[in-house]
Amino acid sequence: MITKDMINFLITAKRNTYAGGGATCASSRPNSHDLSYAEGEYEYIDTYLGGEIFCGEEAVWQKGIPIWSMNYSGRLVGEGFSGDFLKEALYLASEEYPFRGPLVYHNGDNSYHCIINGDVEWFQGQEEIFVGNRKVYECFFHGSCIKQ
Repeated sequence: MITKDMINFLITAKRNTYAGGGATCASSRPNSHDLSYAEGEYEYIDTYLGGEIFCGEEAVWQKGIPIWSMNYSGRLVGEGFSGDFLKEALYLASEEYPFRGPLVYHNGDNSYHCIINGDVEWFQGQEEIFVGNRKVYECFFHGSCIKQ
C-alpha cells in the first residue's frame, strides 16, 4: 500500500517544511502552526499546536485520498534545547526511517536518539535530545497507513 515513491515524497516534504525551515501556511485551526508541500499526485500537511509542549499530526494524501498519518507529542524537559539541532536531525530522515530523524545523530554536545517499533505502515516511536548527558527534549509518535 505504501510505495517507495510515497516514502521519497514524504522525505522531500519534510525537508521542504519544518525540517528545512519552510514557511508556515494558513492555520487550519485556531493558533495552529501548519506547513504544507505538494508534488505530483501527493500532498503533505504538518499541523501542530503549542511550542515548549506540543502535539501535532503529519499526513500524506494521494490524489486527494489520505494514505498515511503520524501523530506526535513532545516537550522540552531541560535547559539548552536547540530547535535548529532538532531540524538538523529531522532533515536526515531516510527511506528506512522516514518517521522523524535517524536512529542516532550527534553534532557537538547535542545528541539525538530515536527508537522505532514497526514499519511505515504501523509504528510507534520515541525521540530524545541530550546536551551532554542531560535530556532536554522528548517526543512520542505513532502512525500508520490509512485504509478506507
